[in-house]
Amino acid sequence: MIKPLPRSFYARDTKEVAKDLLGKILVRKLTEGTIKGKIVETEAYYGEQDPASHAFRGRTEKAKIMWGIPGTAYVYLIYGMYYLFNIVTEKKGKAGAVLIRALEPQEGIGVMKRMRKTDEIKNLTNGPGKLTQAFAITNKEHKQDLLSGSLVIEEGIREEFEIISATRIGVNAGGQAKLRFYIKGNEFVSKR
Repeated sequence: MIKPLPRSFYARDTKEVAKDLLGKILVRKLTEGTIKGKIVETEAYYGEQDPASHAFRGRTEKAKIMWGIPGTAYVYLIYGMYYLFNIVTEKKGKAGAVLIRALEPQEGIGVMKRMRKTDEIKNLTNGPGKLTQAFAITNKEHKQDLLSGSLVIEEGIREEFEIISATRIGVNAGGQAKLRFYIKGNEFVSKR
């Protein structure tokens, strides 16, 4: 029985949500079976004061979801080829989102290998574009409520680990902010 994280988990400060998502389990129900991965790397993005955020330019068509309901999937395409999976955070009316950067495969690894067309486990989900391929996350999941449906996040096993804070990847403006978080020593982190 999958028990999704409550909406209150997401309706908090984006940086705290980004850190607290580490160790949680992303669950995807597909016709081929259920696949799961432990979240091992995230990035926090704030609103109009964060120059690296889509919300920096205001409530554009693309970014307006960031002011929406916490716990909603925010999926968009970059470079015309890679989908990125984010989760809306903060209270409704305040912009924020967390990018899921990397996962450690847990269940349904065979399905992930077929989706990614690779047998290399370390290369399945160690980047934001890779994990969306492995989990078949596309614009169809955009605006999906993560409290129900085919894409949810559950608690996972409680474990002790050290969280590393680092600069975000692939951003210029606002890139010096240490808003990327990852589990120290995890081999599935995209970049150390």
